[in-house]
Amino acid sequence: MMFDQVMARISGRFGRVEPRASARAYLLGLLSQAERKNCWQLAEQAGHVRPGPMQRLLRYARWDADAVRDDIRTYAVDHLGADGAVLIVDETGFLKKGRASAGVQRQYTGTAGRIENSQVGVFLAYATGRGRALIDRRLYLPEQSWCTDPERRQATGIPGTVRFATKPRLAWEMITAALDAGVEAPWVTGDEAYGQDPQLRTALEARGTGYVMAVACSTRVWVNSGRTPVRADTVAEHLPATAWQRQSAGPGAKGPRYYDWAWIHIGTHEHRHLLIRRNRTSGALAFYLCWSPTTVTLPELVRVAGVRWSVEECFQAAKSQVGLDHYQVRHWTSWHRHITLAMLALVFLAAVAADAAPKRPADPHRPARSSEPISLTVPEIRHLLTAAFGQPALTAARLLHWSIWRRRHQATARRSHYRRRSADEPAG
Repeated sequence: MMFDQVMARISGRFGRVEPRASARAYLLGLLSQAERKNCWQLAEQAGHVRPGPMQRLLRYARWDADAVRDDIRTYAVDHLGADGAVLIVDETGFLKKGRASAGVQRQYTGTAGRIENSQVGVFLAYATGRGRALIDRRLYLPEQSWCTDPERRQATGIPGTVRFATKPRLAWEMITAALDAGVEAPWVTGDEAYGQDPQLRTALEARGTGYVMAVACSTRVWVNSGRTPVRADTVAEHLPATAWQRQSAGPGAKGPRYYDWAWIHIGTHEHRHLLIRRNRTSGALAFYLCWSPTTVTLPELVRVAGVRWSVEECFQAAKSQVGLDHYQVRHWTSWHRHITLAMLALVFLAAVAADAAPKRPADPHRPARSSEPISLTVPEIRHLLTAAFGQPALTAARLLHWSIWRRRHQATARRSHYRRRSADEPAG
């Protein structure tokens, strides 16, 4: 069983049998249908009479969460690895009450879409045509309210070696660790919070790693062979109609995500470009700074720009399927341990989905014409696992029957969306 293989991979990270057994129960709980995946409910799911074993696993037990993180990264590459891999940097918020949790303060988080009392985690995702998963994490530590307050640091167990680092700096640390570990990923992408940081872009270029990074419309780029600085939105305004090409940024829930795209050479480096995306309905523009060590095509840059949304799918799946944000811990160590185990549960589901997928997947830009069900998804796999473990009255044949039924109807709905989307698409 693949789950046993996962546990065998990380078993050496635990010095004693008790925390190893607790980690197994914790992971099974994260994969279960428990309503809230905190220590209390995971202990109940495991049949314990109290939450002590789960709490000790996160706080006091001797095991190396960073080493397990390294195992997650290797496992992801082993099962999801493919040509054209992309590393994606992004952050997500964890809404909290009070001020005692490590790194918490009132700060903007996209999770709420406003300033809220929250913790913010910076993550690195690995995405290929076979799947995607979160492979690294850092808890952002605000400078004024935490890094310079020794009492708060001591109360939440923040190591003395941890110093303030910007979110782009945390992203670079994770990218460097992945590349140093042998992860073959020719591209990095991220949103404006990371694309606007010149130090991150310069570091990627020095490493020889290509990037497609979102930037603001006010970003100044150098045109005319690097002689004239111009705002990115001004460049877009002066592009002729012939500069725009219709390209798909990849498959979406309702079919290929078509936009109009334009690219122009900027600066003095021959492989540096400004990539512009225009919504075909609203006309809204998005801008990306791009660099590559070798010559690339427009469709390749568009592909990488489109892959960035994979990290949002990872966050959604991690929170809704394996309880990434369900923890009730305040300590630095406990946060990293829970997040790491949730990442392990997610990459396990992604690996099962990848291994179950057809060896030659259909063209994602063309809707299927047969009545074949869609490929197994992460939510569907977790449903099957929890049904198999939690409902022994359901036979394997009956579980498979219902899975095929659900996925066949999902395939029918997807074909309908594709036809409607195709009919609504303007010609040209």
